[in-house]
Amino acid sequence: MNPNPVLNDIPPEVAALTPYQPGRPIADVMRERGVSQVVKLASNENPLGCSPLARKALDAPPSEMFSRYPDSAAGKLRDALAEKLGVRPENILAGNGSNDILELAAQLLLAPGRAAVYSRHAFIVYKLAVAARRARAVAVAAKAFAHDLPAMAQAAQDDEVRIIYIANPNNPTGTYNPPEAVRKLMAEIPRRVLVVLDEAYFEYAGEHPPGDSIAMLNEFPNLLVSRTFSKIHGLAGLRVGYGIGSPDIIAALNRIRQPFNLNAAAQQAALAALSDDNFVAQSRKLNAEQMTRMESGLDELGLERLPSRANFIAFKVADANGVYEKLLDEGVIVRKLAEYEMPNWLRATIGREDENTRLLEGLRRALAR
Repeated sequence: MNPNPVLNDIPPEVAALTPYQPGRPIADVMRERGVSQVVKLASNENPLGCSPLARKALDAPPSEMFSRYPDSAAGKLRDALAEKLGVRPENILAGNGSNDILELAAQLLLAPGRAAVYSRHAFIVYKLAVAARRARAVAVAAKAFAHDLPAMAQAAQDDEVRIIYIANPNNPTGTYNPPEAVRKLMAEIPRRVLVVLDEAYFEYAGEHPPGDSIAMLNEFPNLLVSRTFSKIHGLAGLRVGYGIGSPDIIAALNRIRQPFNLNAAAQQAALAALSDDNFVAQSRKLNAEQMTRMESGLDELGLERLPSRANFIAFKVADANGVYEKLLDEGVIVRKLAEYEMPNWLRATIGREDENTRLLEGLRRALAR
């Protein structure tokens, strides 16, 4: 019996959850470990910061940005996104980060007696969103740490399933499914099932045009694409995400969306960042160059790694907790993956050259100790 009676009626699915664990704050590690410099490679943030145009957009904000409610529909941002993506504004839903879009989908369609499908080792927020709605979670076994889309399509035949979450590229593994594989899944599942295609890292994936998933919207009205400004655009602190879907899906999500879910500063910065193609290209180039370097460095250390199409890389060590702690002593923050059922794995964001050097040298010393 809980000492606070209010908590006795929490659904067991929620009571069993572990709160989301973000990357350790730099200030905490500096204080605890007594180090003067810390490299944070735990949260997949852009090592170049954010778009200069986004910073400039907030240099001298008008006073009404603070005293007036923001445009609840994020009209200017939606218009700009629609033009950039070749869709209509009615196809766009602005969110407080892409997590907002993932949660709204669960809120719209999940309830006790319904189910959602996602892959094992996929973004932990799917599990949290499903449990919060007291729905049944169907975690499909991964294939080489990647989404097994045929198995997920088969799981979706269950009459209770209403949502499939697909992370592409996947966090935390970095694995990727090409558009044709996603299209095949879409063709095989019941039309009552909404596929939430989480493309938070799609700008880093390369090879396939980013419009491939958008083109599927005309063919599959049960598709909702989720994207963010937190990663390649570097606006993680402002929390800007968006969903792209059929107008009827977007309208339904708008019925349950909180008003003013995207603040005025975030809207203004995102609008500027969206036009900064040069910054996106620089970020992508740095990531590609340093990913190659990190892959070589991990190979030289004899560590197993997963092929990644995102801005991070997962690697295996014999004692993940021990190496993680030793890296903190070195002033390097990475991410443990035990909550993703990967207890012997760590994940590191691809940083600048100096940051990656610090990580590789710290790893070498940690493994030697």
